[in-house]
Amino acid sequence: MNNNQVADLLLERQVLERAQVEDVLQEANLNGKSIAQTLVDNGFVDQQGFYQLIAESLGTEFYDLDGHEVAPEILRLIPSGLARLHRALPLAADEHTITIALVDPLDPRAAEDLRFALGKDVHVIVSPTDQVEERIKQYYGTETSSMEDILKQLGEAGEELLTLRGDEDGANFEADANATPIIRFVDLILFQAIQDRASDIHFEPFEHEFKIRYRVDGALYEMAPPPRHLALPVISRVKVMANMNIAERRLPQDGRIQKNISGRVIDMRVSTLPTQFGESVVLRVLDRSTVNLDLEALGMPDYIHSYIIDVINRPNGIFIVTGPTGSGKTTTLYSCLRKINTIDSKLLTAEEPVEYDLEGVVQVPVNEGIGLSFARVLRAFLRQDPDRIMVGETRDLETAQIAIQASLTGHLVFTTLHTNDAAGAVTRLIDMGVEPFLISSTLEAVLGQRLLRSICPHCRTTYQPSHAFLDQLELSRRDIGEKNFFYGKGCEQCNNTGYKGRKGIYELMKMTDPVRELINERAPTVVLKQKAVELGMVTLRQDGLRSIFEGDTTIEEVLKYT
Repeated sequence: MNNNQVADLLLERQVLERAQVEDVLQEANLNGKSIAQTLVDNGFVDQQGFYQLIAESLGTEFYDLDGHEVAPEILRLIPSGLARLHRALPLAADEHTITIALVDPLDPRAAEDLRFALGKDVHVIVSPTDQVEERIKQYYGTETSSMEDILKQLGEAGEELLTLRGDEDGANFEADANATPIIRFVDLILFQAIQDRASDIHFEPFEHEFKIRYRVDGALYEMAPPPRHLALPVISRVKVMANMNIAERRLPQDGRIQKNISGRVIDMRVSTLPTQFGESVVLRVLDRSTVNLDLEALGMPDYIHSYIIDVINRPNGIFIVTGPTGSGKTTTLYSCLRKINTIDSKLLTAEEPVEYDLEGVVQVPVNEGIGLSFARVLRAFLRQDPDRIMVGETRDLETAQIAIQASLTGHLVFTTLHTNDAAGAVTRLIDMGVEPFLISSTLEAVLGQRLLRSICPHCRTTYQPSHAFLDQLELSRRDIGEKNFFYGKGCEQCNNTGYKGRKGIYELMKMTDPVRELINERAPTVVLKQKAVELGMVTLRQDGLRSIFEGDTTIEEVLKYT
């Protein structure tokens, strides 16, 4: 349960004074405990008294689950995936109403979602959180339902609900989208994808099939495909959840879903694209609980880490992070901002969209549709007395010029560019129309990066690579000596992929005097890169080799991304 919600409740019921509530909240946050446990530890209430207080405030009853067994026919009323998704335990039922205990009884969305999915009124009672969690694990297990189970449930629910009967005004699309089996199906797809740490979920209708794929650690995996006739109701359901116009299927749309899944608030950015056989929908998953925004946690080599710390503490200049889409650029910049986010400096960001909330940082979402472009936001920033500015992406000459102007007037600017390597960032800016002398006088450093899949630690195995692979890496047997090479054999922990998680590889181009001279001479990318390597820059390929030799990734991954 949310500590702040409980604190408001304690004040409202006049159980504690405001000063006491603030002390309890502070102690709970400091020790990483729940507010309930902190109240019990300090003797303000006993456990039963606390939950009775919650029950009274919700106008329901408290029920102790000790010694209570739930009948199998009651358990079958909520499918296992749905029970774990909403952290709900059914206790009793009649023809119209089901009585449930929730892990978080203060979450109104869980009860509302279950009412939709089950087609019954939901009566929530309050039971101790640990008892509810324990019984959900006991009765429903801890592993997610397979897609085959979900499709079987859909079949049992009856296909008459899933017939395509959409009309122009969209009323019947909505009826299909809100059909109980469809709600259950979409919820369980989201649950399974998030359990598997997916970063994107793709719904793709084709002429004879409907594919659902999700991306984990940069690679796409396909779920068991549902029947083709489910495409329209499922996609309509996603659009309803994202508050989109479900009758509009000819134009692309963007939306956002916020959902409580297994006790974590997950944000999803939703994008639709009209195709020949229906709308293709992609959900970008923004799970704040899995992202570590500590600069030290990014796994940079020590010399790059210490140089970046030096750059981000300078009073002015431009720091660029470069790489293709999905290479972790935003995460790196967020980590840099977190590092310098102190009470004595004003930080502003312009992003499209804002991916994660950073406490103490003023974040502005760019919206091209209403004319709020990066350039316009950046121009407004300069009147807001900032110290450090982050621009989500430098796309055009106007944005680049204002970023340079901000740097020249005493601000430190962070930004990203989509180029293949660090040296390419300079050429890209010159191609946009920026004068070389402005680049050389403001640019402090360019960091190029990629994300490679890490070998699963549970099934990591040594092997000897073939001559063909070594030739591609420009290595000989003599170069590798006694070094070991590893790959993942595949196991349950990594879904038999051999990979689990990702790690970054980096190249840092420092702005030294020889490099600045070459920029002023409009030297091509190749020449800039050669000079940077001469002066000690480690390339992405060389940093990839370091990761191979340390046993973190495979030769295939390094060859694929560098």
